[in-house]
Amino acid sequence: MTITTRRLASAALLACCLVSPAGPAAAVELPLPAGAQLTMEQSDPAATYRLPTARWEDGTLPVERLDGRVTRRAWRVGGRALTTLQVLAPIRDALEEAGWQVLLDCETEGCGGFDFRFSTEVLPAPEMYVDLTDYRFLSARAPDGDAAIGLFVSGDTSATWLQAIRVVVDDAETDTESAPAPVLSASGPPTATAPAPTRTSGDVIARLEARGHAVLGDVDFASGASGLGDGAVASLDAIAGYLEANPDRRVLFVGHTDATGSLAANEALSRRRAEAAAGYLRDRHGLPAARAAAEGAGYLAPVDSNLTEAGRRRNRRVEAVLLPSE
Repeated sequence: MTITTRRLASAALLACCLVSPAGPAAAVELPLPAGAQLTMEQSDPAATYRLPTARWEDGTLPVERLDGRVTRRAWRVGGRALTTLQVLAPIRDALEEAGWQVLLDCETEGCGGFDFRFSTEVLPAPEMYVDLTDYRFLSARAPDGDAAIGLFVSGDTSATWLQAIRVVVDDAETDTESAPAPVLSASGPPTATAPAPTRTSGDVIARLEARGHAVLGDVDFASGASGLGDGAVASLDAIAGYLEANPDRRVLFVGHTDATGSLAANEALSRRRAEAAAGYLRDRHGLPAARAAAEGAGYLAPVDSNLTEAGRRRNRRVEAVLLPSE
């Protein structure tokens, strides 16, 4: 397996993702917003991608298994001038004009919400970020069926992220060997030494300093769950680095829940969620307990309605509160 990872500057077209197996004459140029920055690229000549073909429903996500050359890319667009629809619609139009068949085109709850997000492949943070309350997904197949793509778009108040996973199936690989390697069309000269800014390393800290608190968007919980899992959490790593550089500050993690169950049970659950974040800083970064404390608010401080699944999902969160050292 060969995997390469690159960080480049601005990109104007997604053409490199969709050079057709028929050759460069059939290439499809897909427009990206101005200022899009390639944050990640991985290419594997022999891999598998499970392409979602329908929404999550009845406990399952319908997928099509595709084996072949898999290319994974992610972009970040600073600021939030465009909605997820405004980012994805021109790409969808370009695909359809080129004869690609759209298999799935959905938004958040229409995709399956939380369950869809955690049942399909999402590139790791900070290269890609998905807001569970605001994302869109699109999958499509090439006219001759020998290539396919899955597109994920999401963002927060600071940026928009786009993920593209493209597959050329095994049977088509022999047709592409003589074609030139895909080249990213850029709006300016690429500079490999300038990585794209990340959401968590700067933006979470900026919100903490400006407002005194910040919701940790990459700390997600299913209903009733309090575990973080074994992987790295970019926002918590950023906070740990900030505290190490600022010994006169500490952080209080406050857990929040939806309104399912009793207040007492939710207060206990929310505290466990906050403690999971505080424990991450202590265990992974060696911060003393006095600088990473935890409390639970239960369902007493909702940010959305508990009458809808989308609202309940937003209410299940952990916030960091910045405080001076005692």
